[in-house]
Amino acid sequence: MKRFATVFLIAAAATLAGCSTTRLVDSNVQTFSSLPAIPAGATYRFERLPSQQTMPVQQNMLEGVAQESLQRVGLKHDESSATYSVQVGLQAQRRVEYDPFGPGFGPGYGGFGPGWRRGGYYGGYGGWYGYPYGRFPDRVIYAQQVGLTVRDIASGRIVYETHAAHDSLYPADTQVLTVMLDSALYGFPNAPAGVRRVNVEIPKVSKVN
Repeated sequence: MKRFATVFLIAAAATLAGCSTTRLVDSNVQTFSSLPAIPAGATYRFERLPSQQTMPVQQNMLEGVAQESLQRVGLKHDESSATYSVQVGLQAQRRVEYDPFGPGFGPGYGGFGPGWRRGGYYGGYGGWYGYPYGRFPDRVIYAQQVGLTVRDIASGRIVYETHAAHDSLYPADTQVLTVMLDSALYGFPNAPAGVRRVNVEIPKVSKVN
């Protein structure tokens, strides 16, 4: 864990020199843990809600990212012989914001729910209208939260729960989700109590409309 913590902090600090080519992934993280330590060689399997069973992105993207993050904190994926079960999920909301003093007026609307578009995982839909004439939104915000729980299979108890929330101008892609999950698991299994902010700089990726 000490090595992981050192690498995590160095990677975040090293990017500060190149602000023009990086973007900030700032996550609000909260963790609840009753695990004093993880046994050496501890294994886990994924547990899915009924609503996640028919979502290819759950297995093809989200669980793949989670598997790499969990491996970095010492948990090995083993579906056939597991000590723990892990459930991971993503909630997303697409929010349209307007300048109240801009031209035109009228409310915007958006929706909730999982989806996948242009390399990003997003929630719902959005649109805008106004009267006496229409207007474009000043910006669209993607509010995203990843959650991960670890359950002890033998006792059935949830022994670890963590959440990381991040608002962005873009839907979360694999790179952003990796940072969010690494932030959520930082300090595993002895994370600080309360809500904390974890800031990590990552390289910017050009967005194609």
